[in-house]
Amino acid sequence: MSITASPPAVRSFSLSRSSRRVIPRARMAVRSNVITVAPILTKLQKDCATPLPVLRHVADAMAADMRDGLAVDGGSDLKMILSYVDSLPTGNETGLFYALDLGGTNFRVLRVQLGGKAERVVATEFEQVSIPQDLMFGTSEELFDFIASGLAKFAQKEGGNFHLPSGRTREIGFTFSFPVKQTSIASGILMKWTKGFAVSGTAGKDVVACLNEALERQRLDMQVSALVNDTVGTLAGARYWDDDVMVAVILGTGTNACYVECVDAIPKLQGQKSTSGRTIVNTEWGAFSNGLPLTEFDREMDAESINSGEQIFEKTISGMYLGEIVRRVLFKMAEAGALFGESVPEKLSIPFVLRTPDMSAMQQDNSRDLEAVGSILYDAAGVNSDLSARKIVIEVCDTIAKRGGRLAGAGIVGILQKMDSESSIFGKRTVVAMDGGLYEHYPQYRRYLQDAVTELLGSEISKNIVIEHSKDGSGIGAALLAATNSKYDHDL
Repeated sequence: MSITASPPAVRSFSLSRSSRRVIPRARMAVRSNVITVAPILTKLQKDCATPLPVLRHVADAMAADMRDGLAVDGGSDLKMILSYVDSLPTGNETGLFYALDLGGTNFRVLRVQLGGKAERVVATEFEQVSIPQDLMFGTSEELFDFIASGLAKFAQKEGGNFHLPSGRTREIGFTFSFPVKQTSIASGILMKWTKGFAVSGTAGKDVVACLNEALERQRLDMQVSALVNDTVGTLAGARYWDDDVMVAVILGTGTNACYVECVDAIPKLQGQKSTSGRTIVNTEWGAFSNGLPLTEFDREMDAESINSGEQIFEKTISGMYLGEIVRRVLFKMAEAGALFGESVPEKLSIPFVLRTPDMSAMQQDNSRDLEAVGSILYDAAGVNSDLSARKIVIEVCDTIAKRGGRLAGAGIVGILQKMDSESSIFGKRTVVAMDGGLYEHYPQYRRYLQDAVTELLGSEISKNIVIEHSKDGSGIGAALLAATNSKYDHDL
């Protein structure tokens, strides 16, 4: 069975449903069997527990898998993909550049006018377009034609704040947030689709060529000058403003992380040199699986997914999956423990009907009768609930969010440990740039992540580690990398 429901979007992680309805009070008086569901909740909390020894094992295993992945292609679950980004933006970049960001259920187009160190970002505009669900399971040509059409419409609206010197082609930074084996700064072979995409005819092909062909079919005079992952774009965008940024992490629909590595610490480079002696490595950490605390609900969800046995870390910490895990727990509680009364709401059996933004919104409800929790359950899953049932729902949400946030924190520490073993970073300020709707809009998750980092590193070292939100950094970052790798001079 393939799960084909549309996951929440990285950039549209919303805390409220526009169609929220107030449940008539007469419908709230539903008997819930708290005693019967208590063992299910207790076992869930036990299976999801992330005490310090578990976090330490995850961090150590992450660092070890990184080393193995850097030694040889296929050396570990982590792809450790070379980005070919050897130099990061300095602030000297000038001119008009575009960015195209494909990384979830939306794609975003952006343009930016850069004015060098004196003016930095002069002007910027962007638009976001939802990708129809059928295109996520369609052909490569259909998907890229849809994207090129959106880019063409956006380019036609270029206003007076943006200036391209005559005789120049518009250059694009292409953020493509799926596993790609990069072959140069402006080319890369798709290894596989993730995040619920199953597009045919793209795997094994150069995604830049796929986009360029679609642009030609649209008769659009644009050229990709940088292909980057969203984490690489986020790192570049944050580094433009802060030279201490060394790591970037995306926590949204999907998840990934990248970091700045010394080329001497990458055996699989086999003598290739970098002008700076460093390069950005894209870990593809969603594929990590070593020692993670999993439940029966995780295993069932994975078995029914379109990529069974893969992306296990992503399935425990990212926004696409957290709400679905909660739904599966609540369905079992309703079925085995009559949590919502004698009958099980039919809608609750639909995969992905409960979204991670719903989890977050329910956890923000501080009212005495948890009225918002009741409304969300009713709107999203057709569930009538009483107060005792709502309290259990909050416990379930918190358990899954806590595990996810703490495991993400342990993953970050694993990256930092690997970096420290090469260049002793723990004694100085080091910034981890974070982006993605899950991190931005789920305060409990964010707090659990920070707590795990502090617990693992200790209070003294963790003072030097700054975990900083870099909102929408990947789009600007891709445009900046297009500028850094422009075929034209920057002095306009």
